Amino acid sequence: MEHRLSRRSVIWSAAAAAASGKLLLAQQAPVAPPLPAPGGAPERCPVVSIVKGDRRRQNVCDALVAIEDQILPVLKTKKYVVIKPNIVNTRNQLASTHVDSLHGILDFLAPRFKGPVVIAESAAAHTPEGYEHFHYAETVTEHKPLQVSLVDLNEEAKFQTCTILDGNLHAVPVRLAARLLDPEAYILCSAILKTHNTVIATLSIKNMALGAPLHSTRGQGKWWNDKRLYHGGVRQTHFGILMTAQRLQPCWGATVIDGYEGMEGNGPNDGTPVPSRLAIASTDYVAADRVGVEAMGIDPSWIGYLQFCGQASLGQVDLAKIDIRGEKLADVARKYRMHADIERELRWMGEMKEVPEKLG
Repeated sequence: MEHRLSRRSVIWSAAAAAASGKLLLAQQAPVAPPLPAPGGAPERCPVVSIVKGDRRRQNVCDALVAIEDQILPVLKTKKYVVIKPNIVNTRNQLASTHVDSLHGILDFLAPRFKGPVVIAESAAAHTPEGYEHFHYAETVTEHKPLQVSLVDLNEEAKFQTCTILDGNLHAVPVRLAARLLDPEAYILCSAILKTHNTVIATLSIKNMALGAPLHSTRGQGKWWNDKRLYHGGVRQTHFGILMTAQRLQPCWGATVIDGYEGMEGNGPNDGTPVPSRLAIASTDYVAADRVGVEAMGIDPSWIGYLQFCGQASLGQVDLAKIDIRGEKLADVARKYRMHADIERELRWMGEMKEVPEKLG
């Protein structure tokens, strides 16, 4: 009798290698540091701003102003802006992007961009219900010079495909909203500081990766939901986020994470509020999320997709290599209570088991 790697071990290793050109298992040794920039110039550190204050709208705007030198060179080359909110629940405001966060983004854009601006989401439920319940139409009337419009990405039904692994470790295609892959759009993520019931924390990367897959709309006939394909197990979800982020990342512009009132405990739907009173912004989504989890008091090594995205060079995950502007991280950080199911969530970090096979 001899021991061989299980079929699951082989598939996970192959999938990770195919996704990033590296073996992105949780147990792998740290990757080598990047080579110096041409001409011996030092590696550039991504910039992340932290703003704290007593007005959500102003915090969001000020966080973007603090990094406008990073935003404007790319923004001026784009034809329009897409703001991607997070509406994980069309009725629970704490779980979803507040309209004042959108106002703060539009306040930033108003003197710097002529429009148009599209607020676009593929909510887990019926997107227009979320727009109505959270008063998103106010952005259209208050910011008329920016030509703001609200789009349900599911109803728009334009997509490109991406391959992930499903719960049975089979490669399957998922339909990603075409607007979030449009090279003519400046994609601006409007995320929230929240705990999560599968991947521990959900911020910018998770908002984009799980907001992009589409599902059928009412009256469409046969029901389908590509978001469901990401939820076959905790390890599979982290890899699915990585694979989707790799497809989306070339079009990402900037992200702003609203932590005015974060969520702890049983997120992303049923947690309780945390008055962190801050906003975090960056053009590097990985760096923004790395700072965000630090502000939540979460061990960054627990967040599989964040580590994988850093290893795949989608952004900077090393806090020592991030240039933080504004508030000191130590001054705004607080310990968020984790989901009650945290032990199950951390199982992605465990080794794949070898299984004995009989020969002959």
